[in-house]
Amino acid sequence: MNSIASFIELKNTSVDFPVYNAGSLSLKNRVLSAVTGGKIGRQHNGAVVIKGLQNISLKIKAGERVGLVGHNGAGKTTLLRVLSGIYHPTGGQATIVGECVSLINIGLGIDPEATGRENIHLRAVMMGMRPAQINQSIGEIIAFTNLGDFIDMPFRTYSTGMQLRLAFAVSTAVRPQILVMDEWLSTGDEDFKKRADQRMSEVVSAAQILVLASHSRELLLTNCKRLIWLEHGKIRMDGDAEDVAEKYFGV
Repeated sequence: MNSIASFIELKNTSVDFPVYNAGSLSLKNRVLSAVTGGKIGRQHNGAVVIKGLQNISLKIKAGERVGLVGHNGAGKTTLLRVLSGIYHPTGGQATIVGECVSLINIGLGIDPEATGRENIHLRAVMMGMRPAQINQSIGEIIAFTNLGDFIDMPFRTYSTGMQLRLAFAVSTAVRPQILVMDEWLSTGDEDFKKRADQRMSEVVSAAQILVLASHSRELLLTNCKRLIWLEHGKIRMDGDAEDVAEKYFGV
């Protein structure tokens, strides 16, 4: 793994989403307000845009555990996707130094027709794992799923719990320098849940930087020393986790 210390810096970073065929704005405004926080604007050419992030500036250094809070549509997921390279800023700059893994969508890259074993390879490749790393890790991943002979059956034949176990096992097989999460991953029956929580703790501990979005005050205060409060795509407050939590959640 790269020995360079991880680092994140955003300078006046904005993300706009164009809305095409937005002729009926009265209706669309009401719908989009519920989904995005209501920040809708027009470009100079008259095109309608949703302002996902607006002039975000922040720095996150190696060793930091940062939580994100805000109402649904405040921009948390958009920010996480910028940090993980899924979205590119439409304005400003985003500098991300370090190997980053996003656990926003652990089912990304799963093929229902492929076997569990094949899906481990597919998902691992999408997470940036090299063939040698996959071959080295696949035995441990399969063992963690506890799927037995089902590992060579098509993914579509799995129960929902089995699907989640496989997706979770492969998604947490890496130890990235930067870990980006939308809520804490945990699934399955009580036995698997205990193992999943332990595995998540190991992944988080190994990361140089953690960025975790959550609605859980307890989870955020347990894992983060710094909280960033987003509102309508802007930073409302950035500081000590206890201080921000008191303002956001209330006493």
